Amino acid sequence: MNTDFHPDNAIVKLCMQGMKLEEQGQLEEARDTFLHSWHSATNDFERFLAAWFIARLQPTASERILWYERALELALKVGNDAVRSAFPSLHTNLSRWYHEVCDLKKAAMHKELATTSAGQPIDKGPFYHGTKAQLRTGELLNAGRVSNYQSDFVMNHIYFTALPGGAGLAAALAPGENPERVYIVEPTGSFEDDPNVTNLKFPGNPTRSYRSTEPLKIVGEVTEWQRTTPEQIQRIRDRFADKKGEIIN
Repeated sequence: MNTDFHPDNAIVKLCMQGMKLEEQGQLEEARDTFLHSWHSATNDFERFLAAWFIARLQPTASERILWYERALELALKVGNDAVRSAFPSLHTNLSRWYHEVCDLKKAAMHKELATTSAGQPIDKGPFYHGTKAQLRTGELLNAGRVSNYQSDFVMNHIYFTALPGGAGLAAALAPGENPERVYIVEPTGSFEDDPNVTNLKFPGNPTRSYRSTEPLKIVGEVTEWQRTTPEQIQRIRDRFADKKGEIIN
């Protein structure tokens, strides 16, 4: 089952449409769009995404519990690094809504599970970093570089991902006119989920994006990855324009 997250995925597109409708206050239309994504999903990962969004817009606590339980069941079936970071939030939501319906035993159970499921990522990679810089095997990439999203913003961490396409997107956004490069990298120290994507727009860390204050070591390079269209790149640039305060650094 392919659980790689990509903005061209049909279910991802539907969920993004639903989010836009939700932001505009069109909640009924947003619910219909998320339900459409549920019925159109072709695998457990896509159904997990749909169930998460459906749960958020249910009118009653019992209906929210139903859909969050479905999302949890699907996340457990998928069982990989694309969904693992969603478990604390799933359990927190279930604890809240079980408490709302006075099922205190299940509320307490999910509260405990929310705590025990949190922790450092255990993703084993391989990992990738995208840039336009020409680098050599063995070189170290350090924090303190300018953000790909805002040219006057220096980042306190070095970022990487387990998806080559995600690194390719970072390369496309990187400053400069040189060709886009995607390097295979190894973290030299501990790392964490990228808080700029984890449990924000989408549940968990579906882009498998991470960051570290320790250097990344370049161990190779890839030349083939799923490219992002110029239109998608421009939309991302527009979204981050004048939003420096929204980047978690």
